[in-house]
Amino acid sequence: MTVEMREGYEGTGTGAITPDGCAVEVYTRLPIGPEPDIIAAAVPAGAHILELGSGVGRMTHPLLERGFTVTAVDESADMLARIHGARAICAPIEELDLGGEKFAVVLLASFLVHAGDEEVRRGLLRTCARHVAEGGCVLIQREGADYHTDVPRERVDPAGFTVRIASVTPVGDGVDSVHVEYDFPDGTWTQTFLARPLTKEQFESALAEAGLEVDKYLTPDGMWVRAVRTAR
Repeated sequence: MTVEMREGYEGTGTGAITPDGCAVEVYTRLPIGPEPDIIAAAVPAGAHILELGSGVGRMTHPLLERGFTVTAVDESADMLARIHGARAICAPIEELDLGGEKFAVVLLASFLVHAGDEEVRRGLLRTCARHVAEGGCVLIQREGADYHTDVPRERVDPAGFTVRIASVTPVGDGVDSVHVEYDFPDGTWTQTFLARPLTKEQFESALAEAGLEVDKYLTPDGMWVRAVRTAR
């Protein structure tokens, strides 16, 4: 099946490549970090989580193991095919409308809020606001302060592979083209995608536009945020 790539996005390597350039094979190999614990500490035990951009389930499965119920959404059927134990919905996140269904927790991780296309970002945040229940929360993962400037950089994982941010190139209108390389002993994969850096003020303004506001920055680096619907 031919996958139509989003403009400005590209991926290389063996196996399926998603519309935003992610290699499914890479994401089945990447370990999960502290994210499930950060999420679990910030929301009610056993909550029903709407996970936007679930991929292969790197966070879905640990959250299920911690007693949460998860509805996993991704635009890639190849990614969703790797998920088990959760309800899976294949759809572009920015267009998602589950007909009035609400969730105690809506999760927007993987720096998706930094989408290069501002209209896509607005759609993502509107989806979050549309699906969060009264009294619920939206958890959002932001880029680190030096994500676009500390380049090139790489991290060698104890599992024996290297993740390298090889280049960040301005392409206009405040958007950068980011090129990432994943080197494994048996192969190399790359992803090129568009990202828009957001200051704390720009981020909070984007939330406000969608009817959301920061409830708490959950980590000292400000990368994980709990937001709630704006009081009326």
